[in-house]
Amino acid sequence: MEFHLRFLLTNFIGVHAFFFFISLATAELPRLQHPTKVDGSLSFLVVGDWGRKGAYNQTQIARQMGKIGEKLKINFVVSTGDNFYDDGLKSINDPAFLNSFTKIYKAKSLQKPWYNVLGNHDYRGNVEAQLSPNFRSVDSRWLCMRSFVVNSEIAELFFVDTTPFVDKYFVRPKDHKYDWSGVLPRQHYLSNLLKANEVDLYINGHDHCLQHISSITSRIQFLTSGGGSKAWKGDFSANSHKGMRFYYDGQGFISVQLTPNDAIVAFYNIYGKVMHTLNLSKGLYSAV
Repeated sequence: MEFHLRFLLTNFIGVHAFFFFISLATAELPRLQHPTKVDGSLSFLVVGDWGRKGAYNQTQIARQMGKIGEKLKINFVVSTGDNFYDDGLKSINDPAFLNSFTKIYKAKSLQKPWYNVLGNHDYRGNVEAQLSPNFRSVDSRWLCMRSFVVNSEIAELFFVDTTPFVDKYFVRPKDHKYDWSGVLPRQHYLSNLLKANEVDLYINGHDHCLQHISSITSRIQFLTSGGGSKAWKGDFSANSHKGMRFYYDGQGFISVQLTPNDAIVAFYNIYGKVMHTLNLSKGLYSAV
């Protein structure tokens, strides 16, 4: 029996427990097709919380992503949100797009489609600008939508915009302003997004770390890739969790390699060193 993995990719994890065992009701979601390689395999990188115009080691992480991307011959890159700090993009002409994205991720291997979700920092700017397809004329790699599906022969990737689910951004925004155009009325947005289903891997950003948690009640694996630039570095300690397999509060990113029979997830630090791997084979999961 061949693999057909289901990924749920968001900016948040743990804020809403009901996200743990869901995938999207896909009838109304944009669905994109991405072919596998000639040999039937698929590989991609996952990075989050990165857009700082090269600061906080963003440039160094991008360089290592380029090296690993070339080695793995990746098909695409996934961003888990918080793409532009601190307050998203101001407009379609905001130079932050070039200075935080195009001029940073310039390695040849990274000139592939980038599938992006929004984070809370992105909502502090002009959301419609970041979602605009006009950016593809600036950099053809860029694809950002609120929620959508990327389908391949051996995997389905469900991209979920989770920021509107966080109550505090609506009722306690402090001194921040959020662009909720396209989301209101909020209750309608929430009620039309989700249905119960099976997910194999839940990948999120938002937390400025790298992390792997295994569910103790199901086969689902929770992966955090939020180390694209500024990391926690001691600001928070790893929570005591029965399913915690790996935690690193420095900068880094994740690679995912899929074949019809196996999957390998690797966590890399700023030097491109593999710190942790997760191996999946026809439903038998192991981590080292």
